[in-house]
Amino acid sequence: MNTLERLEKRLLHGTGKAIADYNLIQSNDKILVCLSGGKDSFTMLHLLRKLQQRAKVKFELFAFTLDQSQPGWDDKPLKAWLTEHDVQHEILKEDTYPTVTDIIPEGKTYCSLCSRLRRGIIYRYAEKHQFTKIALGHHRDDLITSLLMSIFYNGEIKSMPPKLLSDNKKNIVIRPLAYCQEKDIAEFAQLKEFPIIPCRLCGSQANLARQKTQALIETLAKENPNIPNNMLHALQSVKPSQLMDRQLWGFSFD
Repeated sequence: MNTLERLEKRLLHGTGKAIADYNLIQSNDKILVCLSGGKDSFTMLHLLRKLQQRAKVKFELFAFTLDQSQPGWDDKPLKAWLTEHDVQHEILKEDTYPTVTDIIPEGKTYCSLCSRLRRGIIYRYAEKHQFTKIALGHHRDDLITSLLMSIFYNGEIKSMPPKLLSDNKKNIVIRPLAYCQEKDIAEFAQLKEFPIIPCRLCGSQANLARQKTQALIETLAKENPNIPNNMLHALQSVKPSQLMDRQLWGFSFD
């Protein structure tokens, strides 16, 4: 078994386990696969198509790419790849880039506003076309980084759940790569030669809080390689009685 086959097997196992553990996909689901053009979303689409072929339940996949009018955006290779692999898809153009750069002061990060605008467009598209699920390409390292960022910068213990019901109760978001490591995804995407479209918005900004938090985790993991997986396990093993949230645990006992 070569490196590509070994990586695919590992990623398929992690994705299949996440789907089973969190009941991510059911029979007759119509899934909107958000294909940003990055390594994570390309890998997610590839894995879901592989699992679709072998799954006992039938479900549909539709790739959705949002063109936010970023400088240097070129989706011609992506279109060619989707056509070559016979993937049902749509590339929708929405001029959110000028909106973000107009509102956010120079030197400040774009991520929060960009994400809200993108999420709103995706939700409306999913509702309009009656998709039952929205699949996002966040992986294990995204989940654990978000946990630390939430603690450090927001004072809350939360992250990205593998399955989420939107605030308006109209959309279900799933993250099939929740168990998959970024390094495996990056190597797999490189070997598969996916036509990656680089992010020139948030990804182009230096010293982002997320980058700093990722660097912290990576530094700690050099001393103890179990730390990333321990952090993921912590998200699955919450002990309310050992925390301080009075809404989760009563402290009226003597």
